Amino acid sequence: MTSHSDPRALGAFLKARRAQLDPHECGLPETDSARRVAGLRREEVAALASISVDYYTRLEQGRVRASTPVLATLSRALRLDEDEQRYLYELAGRSDDRPRRRRSVQRVRPAMRRLLDQLPHAPALVLGQRLDILAWNAAATALYIDFAAVPAARRNYLRLMFLDPAIRGMHREWAHDARDAVAALRMEAVADSDDPDLAALVGELTIQDTDFRTWWAEYRVNSAAYGTKQYRHPLVGDLTLDCDTWAASDGSGQRLMVLTAEPGSPSHDALSILTSWTAKPQAPDTAQDRTA
Repeated sequence: MTSHSDPRALGAFLKARRAQLDPHECGLPETDSARRVAGLRREEVAALASISVDYYTRLEQGRVRASTPVLATLSRALRLDEDEQRYLYELAGRSDDRPRRRRSVQRVRPAMRRLLDQLPHAPALVLGQRLDILAWNAAATALYIDFAAVPAARRNYLRLMFLDPAIRGMHREWAHDARDAVAALRMEAVADSDDPDLAALVGELTIQDTDFRTWWAEYRVNSAAYGTKQYRHPLVGDLTLDCDTWAASDGSGQRLMVLTAEPGSPSHDALSILTSWTAKPQAPDTAQDRTA
């Protein structure tokens, strides 16, 4: 049975909680304007939670009842611990709807890992939910960055494309490639629109990048199954690579993304040189499972 809601108390709790947060720790960019109040602004919380500013304002004013998906995204945006989440759901009258177990773990099958390692000259990634990077081979490290050095919780293809200077800078047609990646995430989002991790990712990128905010609002969708990518690598120069993505047949929603070059082309020679310099067996922990 759902408990009794207290919209005014809920609004007061939301307001108090956002006042306690450090904007910098939430990944918000520095601004020249001085903050009139401590903590996050309403529009910043709304963006992090992927809801409208008007809806969040009405929540704080006690004029609307929060849905369960919104409570989940607010919990992430406001960085609530277990007790605070329980309190939030109680105030909203939805204590029975509160998630009580962790989401499933995205696991890469051993055969997929072997396939990665058996592609010595073709950069390859296994992408999971939300375009999380679950596994990669040595050639992908040579082309992009050392993914093992990126914290697992930050190891997301779209996040790196927008926020990592090295990966963003190597795309010669960054706007085209990034917009396609946003469209791919938008297409995936329809299958799990109440995923709090997805909402957190969208909120973070909405705050951090104006292009993402614009493209996400376009509702453009694209499976991004194949295409051509133009790179400028600091070691071997310009590369033109075909990018093909295959969906796993096990129903996991995971995809294998492989980059190849036309045999005999300058890009093929450059890619062979690049991967020969860095090719080595993957360490056992370089492609870890991610919690969904």
